[in-house]
Amino acid sequence: MPGMEPSTSRQWWNGFYGAVAEQFTHFGTVLVDGHEVPNPTGQYENSSIIQLVAGYTINDRFALQLNAPLIYREFKRPEGFAIDRGTVGGLGDMSILLKAVAFRYASPGRRTFEFRDGKNPVAVDQEPDFTASLVLLTGLKFPTGDSSRIKEEFHEVNVPGAPESGIHGHDLTLGTGSYDGIFGQQISLRYRNFFVDETIQFTLRGDGLHQYHFANDLSWDGGPGYYFIRNPQTIAGLQFVISGEHKDVDRFRGKPAEDTGITSVFVGPRAVASWRRWSAELGVDLPVLIDNTALQVVPDYRLRAGISLQF
Repeated sequence: MPGMEPSTSRQWWNGFYGAVAEQFTHFGTVLVDGHEVPNPTGQYENSSIIQLVAGYTINDRFALQLNAPLIYREFKRPEGFAIDRGTVGGLGDMSILLKAVAFRYASPGRRTFEFRDGKNPVAVDQEPDFTASLVLLTGLKFPTGDSSRIKEEFHEVNVPGAPESGIHGHDLTLGTGSYDGIFGQQISLRYRNFFVDETIQFTLRGDGLHQYHFANDLSWDGGPGYYFIRNPQTIAGLQFVISGEHKDVDRFRGKPAEDTGITSVFVGPRAVASWRRWSAELGVDLPVLIDNTALQVVPDYRLRAGISLQF
């Protein structure tokens, strides 16, 4: 979080940190090639992903981080002329990340004088007015999540006259069945109480199981904000966030899976706060643009929350 510069006094155990983050997404709108169509069966999916994060800051340049997602999904969808309801849950695909600070800048801090005893002035060094940093991300995602739901793709049959489902095995699977490369960057800027940050991540997909290969995807998240409170112990602020994703169509049995491509843009507020070694955030994402391929059930909203502790 920009605005909280690291302390110069640090013990080895202070490098450890942990976090828990939740993303809840409700999928309830049916689109065909970006255009909304009726949803006569009321098909939907509720997706909850809890990320468990453990990391260690090696020094002021490098940090290692392990992510373990716990996934729970509830769904209702048509299956021929019947309605299929169910849930899936379990461990998703774990990943390990290396964070490297490529650039960091802080303007010279100001010095002021305070008369604390009423007589002698005491010099007080203020925090820098301007800070900037660029962090590069590289990582590897492992196929630890159950990918057996993808096998549904082998048995899908279109029943003439029956409503079409927009929720398939590739939507419900807990894992992709592939080793994937993760590449990205985090940019943070702050001037006094104003700040801007942006995270961009590209996932390079490997070959998956069950003859199903997920497409590469690009995601981004960030925007401007303002700290209403900012001092060495406490931070509280509000941020306007623009986030999104672009993903091409997957491939199944060597052919394009036409109902899997999507480009989406979300906007919404995010509240951020920290107190001593604790940090937290809470945000809402609302879709303003969704362009998808074929028939899909797409998000109506996302809720995100997280809390972290620096030891």
